[in-house]
Amino acid sequence: MSHVDMIIVPSCIVGLIAAFAQFLIIKKISLTPNGQDLSKPLTGEDSPEKLVPEIYAKIMDGAVQFLKVEYAICTAFCLVFSLVIYFLVSWGTKSPLQGELTAGAFLTGAFTSMLCGYLGMMIATFSNARTTLECAHKGYKEGFNVAFRGGSVMGYALCSLGVLVLWALLSFYRKVYPEAEDWEILFDCAAGYGLGGSTVAMFGRVGGGIYTKAADVGADLVGKVVAGLDEDDPNNPATIADNVGDNVGDIAGMGADLFGSFAESTCAALVIAAAAVEGSDNTLSVAGWDAMLFPVAISAAGIVICILCGFVATNVRPVKVEGDIEWVLKVQMVLTALIMLPVIYLLAVHLLPADFRLEGVRLTEKGVPAKIHGSPFKAFVCATMGCVGGLIIGLVTEYFTSHSYIPTRELAAACKFGTAVNIIQGLALGYKSCIIPVFVLSSAIFVSFQLCDLYGIALAALGMLATLSCGLTIDGFGPISDNAGGIAEMALFNPEVRRRTDALDAAGNTTAAIGKGFAIGSAALVSLALYGAFVIRLRVKTGVNILEPVTFSFLIIGCMIPYWFAALTMKSVGQAAGEMVAEVKRQFSVKDSKGKTLLEGSTELKPDSKTCIHISTQASLREMVAPACLVILSPLLAGTFFGVQAVFGLLTGSLGSSVQLAISMSNSGGAWDNCKKYIKNGFSDDAELRYTKNPKTPEEIAAAPKAKEAHDAAVQGDTVGDPFKDTSGPALNIVMKLQAIVSLVFAAYFAAINNGHGLLKV
Repeated sequence: MSHVDMIIVPSCIVGLIAAFAQFLIIKKISLTPNGQDLSKPLTGEDSPEKLVPEIYAKIMDGAVQFLKVEYAICTAFCLVFSLVIYFLVSWGTKSPLQGELTAGAFLTGAFTSMLCGYLGMMIATFSNARTTLECAHKGYKEGFNVAFRGGSVMGYALCSLGVLVLWALLSFYRKVYPEAEDWEILFDCAAGYGLGGSTVAMFGRVGGGIYTKAADVGADLVGKVVAGLDEDDPNNPATIADNVGDNVGDIAGMGADLFGSFAESTCAALVIAAAAVEGSDNTLSVAGWDAMLFPVAISAAGIVICILCGFVATNVRPVKVEGDIEWVLKVQMVLTALIMLPVIYLLAVHLLPADFRLEGVRLTEKGVPAKIHGSPFKAFVCATMGCVGGLIIGLVTEYFTSHSYIPTRELAAACKFGTAVNIIQGLALGYKSCIIPVFVLSSAIFVSFQLCDLYGIALAALGMLATLSCGLTIDGFGPISDNAGGIAEMALFNPEVRRRTDALDAAGNTTAAIGKGFAIGSAALVSLALYGAFVIRLRVKTGVNILEPVTFSFLIIGCMIPYWFAALTMKSVGQAAGEMVAEVKRQFSVKDSKGKTLLEGSTELKPDSKTCIHISTQASLREMVAPACLVILSPLLAGTFFGVQAVFGLLTGSLGSSVQLAISMSNSGGAWDNCKKYIKNGFSDDAELRYTKNPKTPEEIAAAPKAKEAHDAAVQGDTVGDPFKDTSGPALNIVMKLQAIVSLVFAAYFAAINNGHGLLKV
C-alpha cells in the first residue's frame, strides 16, 4: 500500500468501528425500563413507558416502508440512467470501456448513497425513543448523549463508507489504467461516482422533503391552529406521519445530500488535477498516486478528528443543564474546524510535491492558458479558506435563526401584529442573511483561484467538508430530538419531559440550520469546481465568454431553473398538505355511537395514522419525479441541442441564482420555526408573547387573547417556513451540484456533437 492508502484505509476502518461502538452504547438502553413486563397493563406514572415501544414501532415501520418504495423507484431510474450514461459516454469518447467504467462508477455511487441514507434513517429511528426515556428518567446529559451518539453513528458510518468505497473504486480503476498518462481517463470515469450519489440525493431530498412537510403542515394547521392541540398531540392522526417524515427527509435525505457533496467535490479535485497538469517533470501526476489522492486523504483524516472531538461532547465537557446544549454543539463545530487546519497542512506537506504546476483556465495576454505554480502551503491556504469560511457561514446562520439573538426575537415581536407582518419580516430576514455568506464565498473563491486556479476551489470545497462527520452528527441530532419530543407527547409523559426534549430540539433546530448553511456553501464551491472541471475536460482554450449570444441567453435560463424547481417542490408540498388537512378534518368530524368526536374525548375512536402516512407517501413519490427530471435533463438537453456554450451559461446562471435562494429560504424557515418555539416555551419577557395553553393566574388570563394571537401567527409563519427550510431550500444545493456533475460526465458526448456546437449548430 502507498503512503496515502495507509492514511485513507485505517481512518475509514476506525470510523466504522467508532460508529459501531456508539451504536452498541445506544443499544444498551432498553425500551422497557426497570425490567418492566410490558405485556401486562400498567397504570399511573408507568403508563407512558408502555406506550413508547408501540409509538416507536409505528414510526420505524412508516420510515422503512417509505424508503423501500422510494429506493425501488431510485433503483429503477438509476439502472435506466446507467444505460444512458454507457451509450452516450461510449459514443462521445469512442471507447466502450470508458462508458462501462463511468456507468459502473455511477451505480456504485448511487447504491452507496442509498445504503448511507438507509443506515442513517435506521439509527436515528432507533435512537429517538431511547432519547425520550433518558430525558424522562435521567435528565439532560443522558438524553443529549443518546441523541448525539445517534447522529454520530450516521456521521462516522456515512463518511467512512463514502471514502472507503471511493478509494476501492479508484484502486480498481487504477488496475485498468495503471500508467500516469491515463489517469485523466481514470478520473473522468470515476466522476460517475459523484453523479450517482447526487442523483439519489435529489430523489431523497425532494421525496423526503415533500413527505415530511406535507405531514408537518397538515398537522400544524388543523391540530394547532384550528383544534388548539399541542404539537404532537396523540389525538392528531397526522402526528405519526410527521415524525416519520423527520427521519426520511431530515435524516435519509440530508445524509444522501451531504454524501453527494463529498463525492462530487472529491471527483472535481481529482479530474482537475489529472486533466490540468502540465507535462513536465514537476507535476502532480509525476509526483504519483499519493499526490493525486491528497483530496481523499483530507476527507479520511477528518473522520478521525471528528471522532476524537466527539468525546469532548459526551465525556470531557458534557451537557449538565439546559443552557449547555447549544454551547456544546457549537464547541464541536469550532473545535473540529480548528484541529483540522494543522492536519491539512501536514497532509499537504507529506503528500504533495514541493512545487507543482497546473495549466489554468485563465488566459495570458498572448491568449494561451496561464501556468499556475502550486505548493503545499498554497494548497493548505485554499483548504483553509473553505474550512474557516464554512465555520463563518455556520455562525452567521446561527445568528439569524437562533432565538438567542436579535433577528429571531424581532420576528417574535412581529407576531403580535399578525401573520402577515410575521411573514413579511421573515422573508426580509432571509434575504438579509445572504449578505455575509455570499461575501465569504466570494472571498474563498477569489483567494483559492488566485493561488491554485480551479484546483484551489476544489480544495476549498473539500476544506469546508473536511469536518463532514461532525456536521452530520449535529444535523442528525436535531431530528432525533424532534422525534423524542413527539414520542414524549404521544406517550403522555409529564410536561417536564417534553420541556427537556424541546430544549434539545431547539438547539438541534439551530444547529441543523447551521448544517444547511455548510451544505449550501460547500455546494456552491463544489458546483464551481465541477464547472471548472467541465471546462478543462473540454479543452476550452478561449475561456468562457458570457457575452456570446447563446451563453448569455442560457445564463438567464439558468437563473430561472432554481425558481422553477422551487415552484414545483413548494406546490407539491401545498397540494399534499391540502390532502392531509382534509383527512385530519374528516377524522376530527367523525362521531362515535355516543355522538362524541376524537377532540371530545371519544373512547371508541382512535386516530388513523396509517391513512395519513399513505397520503404523504403517495404524494412524495408522485411529486418527486418532475423536479429531479428538470435538474438532470436541463444540461443534457442544452448540450445536445445548443452545444457546450449553452451549458456554460446554464451552469453560471443556476449557480449564482441557487446560492441566494437557498440561503434565504433555509434561514427564513429556520427563523420562523425558532420564533414559534420562542413564543410557545415562554422564553420572552414580553407578557403579550407569553403563551399559555390553559391560563390560570389573573396575569395569564389578561394576556391570553394577545398571546394566543401571537402564537397562532408564529405557527402559521412556521407552516410557511417548513417547505422553505426542509424541502425547497436544502434541495437547491443539489440543483447546482447535480447540473454541474451531469455536465462533467457527459462532457465528451457534448464535444462530439458537431464539435461542441450541438445538433442545432448555434
